[in-house]
Amino acid sequence: MDVFRRVLVSFLVLIVAFPARAAERPVLVCFGDSITAGYGLQPNEAYPAALQRKLDAAGYHYKVVNEGTSGATTKDAVASVPAVLRLKPQVVIVEFGGNDGLRGLPLDVTRKNLDAVLTQLEAAHVKVLLAGITLPPNYGADYIRTFEGIFKELAAKHHTAFVPMLYKDVIKQQGTIQADGIHPTAKGSEILAGTLMPIVRVLLKRGK
Repeated sequence: MDVFRRVLVSFLVLIVAFPARAAERPVLVCFGDSITAGYGLQPNEAYPAALQRKLDAAGYHYKVVNEGTSGATTKDAVASVPAVLRLKPQVVIVEFGGNDGLRGLPLDVTRKNLDAVLTQLEAAHVKVLLAGITLPPNYGADYIRTFEGIFKELAAKHHTAFVPMLYKDVIKQQGTIQADGIHPTAKGSEILAGTLMPIVRVLLKRGK
């Protein structure tokens, strides 16, 4: 009878444990500033939530985690990498630099910090998608050109997947940017997710 009980208990444990393991999904982290965080939006309106819906619909069984922080600079990004790695992500979308540029921070500092972020993720064998951004035209052509070049340089150095201009499809449509002229609306966030999706798909395994 004791043997029967032990076998029964073991069987029930397996039944309970299997669905829990099956429900576990590899993690994709969206790591960035207010654009990622969804400033001015509901949580389900930010681009990471839109990306989750697109991945689910396409049969990619990944869990998208929003690790965006409004106001974060590349310096904050460096400090936050350990917290991101504790999530054990398979893929990280890196979207930082806008606040550095808007504050006129030295571009060498931005480059150094982003380099450090990518280096840490690379050392942890995490797949990375680097999202490039730009600045308003009043910052001057030379400053903007150098700023945009940082993303291209680092993507080449680290051999990461790369979207040169995250907003490239957003600027083509009306109603995609909030009144501040910087942050995407819910419609804009959907478009950002669509811009990222083709590159993200290359990094993911369908059905996982």
